[in-house]
Amino acid sequence: GQGRCFPFWQEVLACYVVNTSTGDDSGKKKCLPVLEDYYECLHHKKEHKRVQELQQAYRKAHSRYDREDGPTAGQIRNLGLLGKEEDTKAVLGAK
Repeated sequence: GQGRCFPFWQEVLACYVVNTSTGDDSGKKKCLPVLEDYYECLHHKKEHKRVQELQQAYRKAHSRYDREDGPTAGQIRNLGLLGKEEDTKAVLGAK
């Protein structure tokens, strides 16, 4: 089958065919947006950057609201273990 970016590559080639000739390559500048889309499909750099920005913003917003009544790390590690039912009840809020 064809690769996931093949349609983008076809657009790049079509743009080059329409905008360039054997002696004149000045039309390549018109193909930069299409070429950029193709590279994004291959490498996902813009997508990765956006995801990192969103994760950083989420962590920053989440760190502002400290949970005073939250479970301790030890209680979380003990969830569902035999002999640690009191930790499980404390974390889950069961009485």
